[in-house]
Amino acid sequence: MPLKLAIVGRPNVGKSTLFNRLAGKKLAIVDDQPGVTRDRRYADGRLGDLDLQLIDTAGFEDVADESLEARMRAQTELAIEEADLSLFIYDAREGVTPLDEVFAALLRRRGKPVIIAANKAEGKAGQSGIGEAYKLGLGEPIPISGEHGEGMAELYAAMLEAVPEDQYSDDEDDEDKPIRLAIVGRPNAGKSTLINRLIGEQRLLTGPEAGITRDSISVDWVWGDKKVRLVDTAGLRKKAKVQEKLEKLSTQDTIRAITFAEVVVLVMDATHPFEIQDLQIADLTEREGRALVFVLAKWDLIEDQAATLAAFREHAERMLPQVRGAPVVALSGETGSGVNKLMPAVLKIHKDWSTKVKTRDLNDWLQMAMQRHPPPAVSGRRVKPKYMAQTKARPPTFVLFSSRADQMPDHYRRYLINSLRESFDLPGVPLRITIKSGANPYADGEAKGHSGRGKREFERREREEERIRASRNTVKKSKRLADEAAAKAAAEAGLPDPTVKQPVKKKAPAAAKAAPKAAPAVESAAEPGKGAVKSVKKLGPKVQKKVSTTPSYKVGAKSAGGKAAGPKRPTSGARTVRGNTGPGKPKR
Repeated sequence: MPLKLAIVGRPNVGKSTLFNRLAGKKLAIVDDQPGVTRDRRYADGRLGDLDLQLIDTAGFEDVADESLEARMRAQTELAIEEADLSLFIYDAREGVTPLDEVFAALLRRRGKPVIIAANKAEGKAGQSGIGEAYKLGLGEPIPISGEHGEGMAELYAAMLEAVPEDQYSDDEDDEDKPIRLAIVGRPNAGKSTLINRLIGEQRLLTGPEAGITRDSISVDWVWGDKKVRLVDTAGLRKKAKVQEKLEKLSTQDTIRAITFAEVVVLVMDATHPFEIQDLQIADLTEREGRALVFVLAKWDLIEDQAATLAAFREHAERMLPQVRGAPVVALSGETGSGVNKLMPAVLKIHKDWSTKVKTRDLNDWLQMAMQRHPPPAVSGRRVKPKYMAQTKARPPTFVLFSSRADQMPDHYRRYLINSLRESFDLPGVPLRITIKSGANPYADGEAKGHSGRGKREFERREREEERIRASRNTVKKSKRLADEAAAKAAAEAGLPDPTVKQPVKKKAPAAAKAAPKAAPAVESAAEPGKGAVKSVKKLGPKVQKKVSTTPSYKVGAKSAGGKAAGPKRPTSGARTVRGNTGPGKPKR
C-alpha cells in the first residue's frame, strides 16, 4: 500500500501548494487568502520511487467551540489519526509563531511520526526562520519550496528514515474502477449532508452557512459489491453573482467534476425546486453527455408529498425534454428517509448509460420508425435514411447514413432520439445521433445529400494537379541546370555570362538628329497654340489638355476633316425638343 501522508500546519503556509506539487497536478484551490481549504482532500502522489496517498487538510485553529473553525480543526485531527506520517509545514519567512507551538505540542502528544518542513525557504528571506524550528522538539527542519520544487530530495530522504519500508512496499492489487458519482447543486442544498448520510460518518463539513464546501472532495465508498467514488462539489450560483476570485475557482472545479463524472446527482431543495440555476446545471450535464439523477432533498419539510412529487415529475419532463424519464428520488439527508432509494436509481441509469445495442436491432427499429413516421420531403425531395449503427457507449452514440443528410430537419432528429429512448428503454440517458451521407462517386460537382465533390472525381483531380505540379518543377529544375552549365562554360572561356541580359542602347532617329535646335522656338513663335500644348505635355499624361478655340459643336466635324455637319445653333423662334439632335420645326 502507498504511504499515507497528512500535510498539516496553520493557515496560509503553503500546504495546498505542496499538495499539488506532490500530486503532479493542480487539484486543490490555491489562493493568497487564508483558510481556503476546509475539508480533507485525498489524492495519489509520488516522490521519487515512493508512492504516496496525500491528505490535504485545513489550517489549524486553536478553538474548541461550535464554530466553523472548530469543525475544521476536528477534520485535521482525524487526518492525523488516519495517516502513517504527518508533514508539519510552517512559514520560514515569518518564523515560528505561537500557533505553531500549540500545534507542535498536539503532534507530540499523538505519538506518530512527524517531519517538520520550513516552506517558502527560497532566497535569503527564509534563511532566518529555519533555525527557529528546533525549539518545537520535532527534529531538524527541512528547508523546502512547494512553489518552486526545492528541497524535494531532502524531503524524500526524511520520509524513508521516518517510516519503515515494510509498511509501504507491498504492491497494491489491481482493482475495478469505481463509479464516479458527482453531487452537484445550488449552495446550501444539502449535498455534503447527503454524502455524510450515505457513508455513515461526518466526513465532510456541514452547517447552516452557505458555501462551506470550496474544493471538489472525492470520497471512496463501497455500496454492496460496487465501488463508488463520491465527489462533493461547491454550490453553483448564477454567473452574474459570482464576483470573487475564490468563488470563480470553485465554480471551475465543480464544472471539471461534472466533466469527469459518469453519473451526476442534481440535489435540489424540495421547498423551491427547479429554479433557473437548477435547469442550467441539468442542461450542462446533458450537454456533457452524463447520466442524470434528480434528488429532492429536505423532503421531510414537505407536507403533501405525493402531489408535490407528481407535479415535479411533470415539470421536469416539460422543462427538460432532452432528459425525459430521468429518475427522481425524494429523500432527507438529515433524517435518512428515502436515502436507500438513491443508489439503485444510480446503478440503473449507469447501466443504461453504458448500453450497447446490436446493429441488427437498430436497423429493424429504424424501419419501424420510418413506417410509423416517414421522413419529410425537403424542397420536393424526400430524405431517405438507409443504415444505422452504434459507434460508442457512455453516452450511447449512433451514426445514421442517409441521403441528403444535411437537409434532415431537427424535429425529425428529435423524433428519432425520443423513439430510440422509448423502444430500447433508456429513460433519462443522453443520446447522440450523427447523420452522415455517403459520397456519390459519379458526381462531378456537389454530391447528393452533402456539399462537396464526389470521391472519385475529387481524387482524380488531386492526382492531376499533383502531376502538373511535378511537371512544372521538373521543367524549372532542367532550365536551372542548363543555365548553370552555360554560365560555367562561359566563365571558363572568358566570355560574358549568356544568362545575364546585356543592356541595349536605343539609337535616335536621323530626322531628330538633323532638326535644328531653334526650330521649336520658331514654331512656338509662329503658332502659339502648339507651344502651349507642348508645355502641357511636360506635366504628364494626366494633365494633358489641348487648348483650342474651336466651338464644341464643330469639334466632331472638324476632326473628321470636313465641314461641320452637326447640329446648327438654334435660331430665334425655333422650338427645341428634349432628346432631339437638331432644332425643331417652327409652329405653323
